[in-house]
Amino acid sequence: MNKKRLLVACGAGIATSTVVMNRIEQLLKDNQIEADIQQIKIVEAKSLQRDADLIISTTILPTTYEIPAVVATSYITGLGMEEMDAKIIEILNATD
Repeated sequence: MNKKRLLVACGAGIATSTVVMNRIEQLLKDNQIEADIQQIKIVEAKSLQRDADLIISTTILPTTYEIPAVVATSYITGLGMEEMDAKIIEILNATD
């Protein structure tokens, strides 16, 4: 599997994206997926998507993207985290 590149976004690129990034790092480690993860502001996602495989956001997606994008508020609320984990792994496995 090729090394993946993920963009983890929130409104300011600091608080909630840090929580999600920690969860994603563990998820990838548990599933033996190598990835570079970049923490960003959601407004930066459109310009950075070209070099990424997946956008994971904690806020509403303001536009459509050329790559898969998910809203991962479940990592903040604690509800539906396993389903979100499975969706992210499925997307990453499909991008090979």
